[in-house]
Amino acid sequence: MDGITATKIKSMEEFDYKNKTVLLRLDINSPIDPESKKIVSENRINKSIPTLSYLIGQGAKIAIIAHQGDTLDYHNLMSMKEHAEKLSQKLGREVKYVDDVCGPAAQETVKNLKCGELVLLGNLRYLTEEVSTFENDVKLDAKGMLNTYLVRGLAPIVDCYVNDAFAAAHRNAPSMVAFQEILPSAAGTLMFKELSALTKVMECPNKPSVFVLGGLKISDAFGMMKQVLENDTADRILCCGITGHIMLMAKGYQLGEANEKFIKNRNLDVFIEPAKEYIKKYGEKITYPVDLAYEQDGSRKEISIEELPTSHMCMDIGHKTIEIFEEELSKAGTIFVNGPAGVYENKIFEDGTKAIWNAIADAEGYSVIGGGDTVNAAQRFIDTNKINYVCTAGGAMVRFLSGVKMPLIEAMKEAYDKKMEV
Repeated sequence: MDGITATKIKSMEEFDYKNKTVLLRLDINSPIDPESKKIVSENRINKSIPTLSYLIGQGAKIAIIAHQGDTLDYHNLMSMKEHAEKLSQKLGREVKYVDDVCGPAAQETVKNLKCGELVLLGNLRYLTEEVSTFENDVKLDAKGMLNTYLVRGLAPIVDCYVNDAFAAAHRNAPSMVAFQEILPSAAGTLMFKELSALTKVMECPNKPSVFVLGGLKISDAFGMMKQVLENDTADRILCCGITGHIMLMAKGYQLGEANEKFIKNRNLDVFIEPAKEYIKKYGEKITYPVDLAYEQDGSRKEISIEELPTSHMCMDIGHKTIEIFEEELSKAGTIFVNGPAGVYENKIFEDGTKAIWNAIADAEGYSVIGGGDTVNAAQRFIDTNKINYVCTAGGAMVRFLSGVKMPLIEAMKEAYDKKMEV
């Protein structure tokens, strides 16, 4: 990998793991079916296998720590027993599961590991110190985290720390940034792949570089938009989803009471003023929808933006917009996507998202996608092997592309300079 991240983050290949106990932080937080409570996408689990296989081959004893869910999505906060079963199937060997994060049962299991054995410890989010509300309210630095229950419980019984959880790189939690203070630390295979793909998009994209920004979670997208426009990283931004609606409102279009109420009730109207600034400075690079789709009497209807406002909720881009987007994507040298074009889960509103994914699959440009909803949408409509890189991260990916310093990356850079040996 090129750039400072290559020279300032130690690779796990630099350590000797024979008969050593490795504390491995993965991000295998997976989408869960609300009814069956079973994992519905194994993307992150699959991406963890190369690092696990390498450590097994090196004769390491492997204690895995990971999370599932959070206080903000409590319905997904559950035991990780199924994750251990999935890992066992993919590795062809048992990955034990202990439903204890770092207490007596976890410690005893870790101490008794033999070369090549693995255990997945209990959900990190069982611990108060690992949930987002603790991070937001207490605001400990890495040194302050050395007295947390997690670090006190596990650091004394392991030899080194490997982090392969780029998807959680934006989290300032003990499992992400504290162990680097006191243990030899390195990054796994996946982290370098993620950083390499995103650095290519950010620093040396093949031109023209086209960003597709959609979905409902637009706060991070707007920060990224500012960065890639100012740095001339993006030659074209195709706005759809709520980002497209905000751009239309910034242009002075009235979407109609239902659409505008939806935006205002979620406080998303705060992005209208920044959108006006982007349009003023970089208007020639920003493409917004020229038509939108809504449902009437169970059928899809489309309306030109010149015919707005409408009393209907608009939940997809129209076919004239689709044609414009397809043309831009066909010419792109680099393509980055975050967020679907519409409410693709509803067949009436899948046309925009489906067309965009097929255009990207057929495009010759280097393509990178990321974010849970983005990946799910891609998997629904195309063979994702046609995408050059599918990033496991969502929020971390967007923040990286926004130029925001990431707690994990900073911790790994500091660990590089500590020169500790396993």
